[in-house]
Amino acid sequence: MRSHLLEGSVRHRRGQATSYTLEHGIYSFALDLDELDEVVQRVRLVRRNRRWPVSFRDADHLPEPAEDLPLAVRAHLRSAGIAPDEWQITLVANLRVAGYVFNPASFYLCRDSAGALRVVIVEVHNTYGERHLYTLTPDGGRKGFTASMDKALYVSPFISNDGRYQVAVRDDADGLRIGITLRQGGRPVIATSLVLRRRPLTNMGLLWMLLRYPFIGHRTIGLIHWHALRLWRRGLPVHPHGRRDRRSTPAGVGSPQEGRP
Repeated sequence: MRSHLLEGSVRHRRGQATSYTLEHGIYSFALDLDELDEVVQRVRLVRRNRRWPVSFRDADHLPEPAEDLPLAVRAHLRSAGIAPDEWQITLVANLRVAGYVFNPASFYLCRDSAGALRVVIVEVHNTYGERHLYTLTPDGGRKGFTASMDKALYVSPFISNDGRYQVAVRDDADGLRIGITLRQGGRPVIATSLVLRRRPLTNMGLLWMLLRYPFIGHRTIGLIHWHALRLWRRGLPVHPHGRRDRRSTPAGVGSPQEGRP
């Protein structure tokens, strides 16, 4: 299978109002969307759209909860004027563990038939159950995949709902690296990076991840609130979530970590 696991760390650095840095070990799935049924056949701990220790649910993804995620993602690309015929689309996200998932941001890495990374879709969730898709094509600037996007979803009480993200993706044989920097008024405010190494997606490999990072969704939401409390105690100004910010379809669960897109 092309599908595999990723293991590494997420790092977040805030540089305005107060200096604050965090880093945590994580793992994630990298699922070829054309292999979803093969994954559940080979990996006994995983099922699709069923209650199970580890479960992939199509409806956990996209602003309009997907019924068939591979079809829905390709339809989204076509609606953006992109023809994804014969493309390989890899979803980087966590699955439900013990019935719960919390994906601050998921990434769809879309490669053409020649293997070139042509599009990256960033799917962001917030604590209000809202979801938003950013569909990025490379800007042709620096080496590798780089792109930018206007901030379009409320994600943290400590970040105003304006600014622009700069995104860099390096997906090669060594692993996956994603960097996202939010700039406001031309100045960097928050920088987040994912540095992940590839691991085989096998029964034993997944069991090891579940033991090493137990209940990763619950852990993520707990850490989000812990870091938010620490920032609040430092006296950072709070930007409330107002109706003017609600630009995406409410659905499902998921929230970005403070400092994620």
